[in-house]
Amino acid sequence: MTWNQQIVKKNNKALVLQLIMEKEPISRADIAQVSGLHKATVSSLVNELLEEELIFESGPGESSGGRRPVILHFNKVAGYAIGIDIGVNYVLCVLTDLKGNILIEKNQLVNRTPYPTILSTVQNMVQSLIDEMPSSRYGVIGIGVGVPGIVNKEGSVLLAPNLGWTNIQLKADLEKIFQVPMIIENEANAGAFGEQQFGAGQDYQNIIYISAGIGIGVGIILNKDLYQGKNGFSGEMGHMIIDIDGKPCSCGSRGCWEAYASEHALLEMAGENTDTLESLIHQAENDDEAVKNLFRKIGGYLGYGINNIINTFNPDQVIVGNRLALTKEWIEEPIRNTIKNHTLTHHQHEMKLDFSGLGKYSTVLGVSAFVVENFIKEESRVL
Repeated sequence: MTWNQQIVKKNNKALVLQLIMEKEPISRADIAQVSGLHKATVSSLVNELLEEELIFESGPGESSGGRRPVILHFNKVAGYAIGIDIGVNYVLCVLTDLKGNILIEKNQLVNRTPYPTILSTVQNMVQSLIDEMPSSRYGVIGIGVGVPGIVNKEGSVLLAPNLGWTNIQLKADLEKIFQVPMIIENEANAGAFGEQQFGAGQDYQNIIYISAGIGIGVGIILNKDLYQGKNGFSGEMGHMIIDIDGKPCSCGSRGCWEAYASEHALLEMAGENTDTLESLIHQAENDDEAVKNLFRKIGGYLGYGINNIINTFNPDQVIVGNRLALTKEWIEEPIRNTIKNHTLTHHQHEMKLDFSGLGKYSTVLGVSAFVVENFIKEESRVL
């Protein structure tokens, strides 16, 4: 087999597997029809996938005149992915099957913890997921990590101001420990991908995902593809200036959007009354008008930044996610009012504002989906 033939075969096999994943249950004949591949090629590739236990057969399907076809299914438990979301005040780890269903989760609260301690926390959480994982042909197919900061294509975290990290070799450190494929991604990019795959963004082409937590990050999906920019640094819109002589920001600048519209800004405005978002939510649910007004103020500030983003990208959909999405009851109306009063009218037509469909799981499911995608495309699996 020449190198070119190997590449063609690899791509065809990935295509067949992708079709089975997306359209199961499906027959060999249907795969040939949809993919345009020759029936003999499909049959040979399907036999390899059956041998590799990535798919399995079930009894005959509906006949369209001839012999009843054997139906193919994707084996979603051939292996498992681990998704990790490292936040400023929490670490969330999940074990998913190859279809993104969460089987086990671990959640730990942290507080601006130094990197070595976070690494050790992640190691312990992942190890306990592995210990509880069901047995399978491929075991852990990879680990994906979402981080609130600037991540390069080599998996180094160049800057995560809210974590206090600079030039952290996260991918190399985790690969040393676990020796499985590792993907490190900005948490807002991962959140956007998670919502597109499994959440509120499944029916939209151009999506802006606002990750509103301790800081603010933005994930951008254009024509159904994640837009990452030249070096993978796109979406740092928490640091667009909304007040030229404004409040200092953790990035070193002043007047950044996240200094006014984030969970950190909210807790700062609340002062000594509280130190957690949850306690503020509890107060608002008990009709504390002062706290409700704080949420409304944050909603207004979120709306200003969202207005700038809508005017720039003209998206089909904006999704508000991460922890401030928990306050939807009080922030939604001020966000909508700000958009209504400030966003260019033409941009408002057919533009949908939604809140996360996945809640706190947007990022972990996004990085887990990246891991599965990588596994499906990985050369050794498909040759």
